[in-house]
Order: sequence, then structure tokens, then C-alpha cells
Amino acid sequence: MAELHLEQVGVDFLVRDLHHSTFVSTARSFATGGMIDMSNRRKVCINALKDINLDFRDGDRIGLIGHNGAGKTTLLKVLSGILPPTAGRIRIQGRTAGLLSIQLGLDTRASGYENIIIRARYMGVTEEEIQERFDDICEFSELGEYLHLPLKAYSSGMRVRLAFAIATAFDPDILILDEWLSAGDATFRDKASARMKNLIAQTGIFVMATHQVSLMKQMCNRGIVLKKGQIVFDGDLEEALEYHKKAGR
Repeated sequence: MAELHLEQVGVDFLVRDLHHSTFVSTARSFATGGMIDMSNRRKVCINALKDINLDFRDGDRIGLIGHNGAGKTTLLKVLSGILPPTAGRIRIQGRTAGLLSIQLGLDTRASGYENIIIRARYMGVTEEEIQERFDDICEFSELGEYLHLPLKAYSSGMRVRLAFAIATAFDPDILILDEWLSAGDATFRDKASARMKNLIAQTGIFVMATHQVSLMKQMCNRGIVLKKGQIVFDGDLEEALEYHKKAGR
């Protein structure tokens, strides 16, 4: 059974020795959102997340809602284990897969075949599971003989196709997604979309952020609205979207 609990979770970024003229560009580079504490002019603290309390269980399909800079991506990184919180604690039951940067961990000097193993190991997949899914990944990628070549010989589209095939080949208990993944030409995108939907159906807990409201309505049953790094609404998806719409007026 998949479970995910966050208790008083916070994420702060400390920016030291800032001059006023460089503050805006430096703060923007974090792309974290949240609130900014400038009580100490020499040490500016960006509160990307503050006092986050959440309980996710099997069957939850959560859509994160909020304007740019609300803290959605930071929360996704925390849920994926990419970014450790600076306050509070997280308890996770089940294997988590974060599809936030699907090309993370790929080696441009290694072949496509070698990258399947490298990326899968990076995801925490066992050797047995890699061998079980290896042929399926190769076939799904549609890269054929190119799999013998190093990744540096691939086009950007080919790299995305390989990364997508690997990232979606293993069934997690908890799936974290930042925007909808797609790759390749129209035919491949249709196949990729079908694979994504099947992966989500197999997953105990699914959390996503997207600006496509229609897609969120298709995939999610619960909505969490973030504002300046804090949760301002958590409940039914339709009610969450309506709350966000009214709050934005």
C-alpha cells in the first residue's frame, strides 16, 4: 500500500551577501516561488515552502494548482526526494518515481543500450527488473540500430524518446509528474500518451502539476492550491480549481 505523509515541511534557501542591485536576478534564478524574508540585508531567506502538512494514500490523484512561483515545482522535488526539506519530516511507503527531468542521469558518451542500464539504476530499479524490461524499452524507443551508438550522436528528439521509454518502463507505487511527458512525432506521441495513462492507472498515488486544466480534470480527483509556498486549499479538484479561479480575480 502506498502512503506519503508530510508534517510541517518547509524549504528555505539562504542567499548570502546580496547587493540590492543583484537581488532580483539572483532570487529569480532559484525559480522556487514562496515568500522572501529581507529582515537581514546581508542574508536574504527565500521561504519556498512553509508548514506543509499532507497525507496521500492509495487512489489519490492530486493536481497541484497555483500561479508561477507558488511553490509547485519545489513541492514536487521534495516529494520526489530530489530536494530535502529544511524543516519538518516526510514518511514514504512505496517506491517513488519522479518524472521531473527524464534525461537526468543519462551519459552522452555511453550507448543507448548502456544508458538504459545507467538510467534505470539511477531510478533505483533492481538488476532483475532491468533485465525483465530491457527488450520492451528498446522496442518502445523505436531507435533500432542507433541503440549501439553513443548518445552524443542522437538528435534531441531521439534522446527524449529513449529517456521516456526508460522512465516509464517501471511501475512505481508513487508517481510524481511535472507537466505531461510527450516525445517524438505525432504517432510516437500518441503511443507515449497511452503509455503514460497506463502507468498512472497502475500507480497507487499520482501527483502532477500542469497548466492544462482539461488534462488535470481527466487525471486527478483532488486539488491542492498553493500560494507563496503555503497550502491555501486542499480538497475536491473541481472545488480547488474554482477556489483558484476566484482567488485570482
